[in-house]
Amino acid sequence: MADTKREIERKFEFRTTKAGRRGVPDLTGTAAIAAVTDQGTAELDAVYYDTPDQRLAADGLTLRRRTGGKDAGWHLKLPVAPGVRDEITAPLGDTVPDALSALLRSRVRDTPLEPQVRLQSSRKLSHLLDADGALLAELSTDAVRAERADASAAWTEVEVELADGADPALLDAVEKTFRKAGLRVSDAPSKLARALTETGGEPPARATGPDIGPAEDTVGAHVLAYLREQRDTLITQDPAVRRGLPDSVHQMRVATRRLRSAFKTYRRVLDPAETGPIGEELRWLAAELGVDRDQEVLLERIQTRLDELPRTLVLGPVRGRLKIWNVARRTGSRRAALAALDSRRHLALLDALDALLADPPLLKAAARPARSALPAAVLGDYERLAGRIGGALSMDPGQDRDVALHEARKAAKRARYAAEAAAPALGKPARKLAKAVKAVQSLLGDHQDGVVAREALRGLAIQAAGAGESAFTWGVLYAREEALAERRERELPQVWAATEGPAAAVRG
Repeated sequence: MADTKREIERKFEFRTTKAGRRGVPDLTGTAAIAAVTDQGTAELDAVYYDTPDQRLAADGLTLRRRTGGKDAGWHLKLPVAPGVRDEITAPLGDTVPDALSALLRSRVRDTPLEPQVRLQSSRKLSHLLDADGALLAELSTDAVRAERADASAAWTEVEVELADGADPALLDAVEKTFRKAGLRVSDAPSKLARALTETGGEPPARATGPDIGPAEDTVGAHVLAYLREQRDTLITQDPAVRRGLPDSVHQMRVATRRLRSAFKTYRRVLDPAETGPIGEELRWLAAELGVDRDQEVLLERIQTRLDELPRTLVLGPVRGRLKIWNVARRTGSRRAALAALDSRRHLALLDALDALLADPPLLKAAARPARSALPAAVLGDYERLAGRIGGALSMDPGQDRDVALHEARKAAKRARYAAEAAAPALGKPARKLAKAVKAVQSLLGDHQDGVVAREALRGLAIQAAGAGESAFTWGVLYAREEALAERRERELPQVWAATEGPAAAVRG
């Protein structure tokens, strides 16, 4: 069993030896701090684990096995923002707990985690309390000794970690007081980072691949930068999906779609024979992740529509029927998504992406200047979308038109992603086109969600009738979804017309 805590802290170090001799100033009276209470000294012994090539350190993660103090055990820290990390703990044991290993799998793959650095700290701990005696923060002064292979280093650092619910502005007030006493914010984001630097083991920067072109302004360079960004999102969202964090599945699926779209949009830049098989694996991953997420979105839509109905139109055990239906459809879906992340197939996909980016199969067109080559690729996807929009609007309302609009929605995603990928080179015109096409995509997405909802509502009505319940409410909701779909179809021509100006600007 692993527990998670959001850690908001700031680390400090003494600027001079003289400041170090004076020690930490009394913080009583700083901001809301009314008292500082001594909590004694603890002797901590931590061994930090990583791959031999320090993949965790390179991404700002730390994994340690620590004894001593009140929180002995395994600690995994994942960066959230500067000065903010999620600390996930597991009970003390001789090997890395499975719960933590799973969260690191996208980064370490099959590479073993081994002891890299040992840190021994003598920690003097104090509590910073408000006027009511409530804990605001913990103040730690650590005398640290680091050992790595044959090298060692020693230093003193001061850390202030906020208590749950404390105002982050307290850290600014403490920093102001500390500056006057000769302390400054530490350059190192963690003890491990400082230990590696001071023992000659500074982690390598994340690989960015070979340079392309004399000024790094080729279409190949821009496409590869975009692909690396999406690959990194897949890796960083993997542990978030496992933890069930909000929007994590969505972000991971979007990254798979952007990668697949880029392979198709820039097929004259990267050899399709190499990217095609990877694209199919990305399609598989998105599908495996999507089952649970799609049902979640569908349930939220139906619940929202149900909440909008007057109470007089809700007949029978509607909410109970909806709950039973949702549980039946979602049973095992999250388990299946996690199984996909744990599969050899997923690891092989990540390895394939790494290999492609390390040695990209660039075609001759990759060497062309970005500003001259990217517009044609972006506009190619835009014209493809235009054809699908025109075809759908020429059809009579009905199932065939619904299918055509869904295909247009997929084309809109691809056109939007193409514009977003080109924005670093093309600037404002590409950003405006991406925004305009996103509006088209959103409208078509709402239309498609309504199509899926109508099918679900029809099924719910059949289930209700079969159980002897009233199907009236399900019929009302179905009719409302039909009306909403018709409204979206009427709005589409105007929303589509708004893309013409940005497209012309990209065209130049």
